[in-house]
Amino acid sequence: MNKVRIYRTRSCPYCRRAETLLKKRGVKKMQVIDVAGNRKLWVAMEKETRRKTVPQIFIGDYHVGGFDDLAALDKKGQLEQLLNSQ
Repeated sequence: MNKVRIYRTRSCPYCRRAETLLKKRGVKKMQVIDVAGNRKLWVAMEKETRRKTVPQIFIGDYHVGGFDDLAALDKKGQLEQLLNSQ
C-alpha cells in the first residue's frame, strides 16, 4: 500500500472525514502532520500544495488535494487503485 500523508488540524471536520474514509479503504497507518498553531508547518504545507486549507492529502507522491478531491476519487472507484498502486 502506498504511503499516505495528511496535513490537518484537530478541529477540522473535513480532516476527520478524510481520515475516516482512508481507514475504511484499508489505510492502517498514515503520516499525520498537525499544522494547527505551527506557522512554519502551515507555510511549508502551502508551499508544497499551493493551497491554504486543510486537509491536504498525499498518496505516495501524488497530491490528492482536500477531502472533496479524496471523496471524488473514491466515488469514481479510483481511490483504492491509487492506494494500492506502487
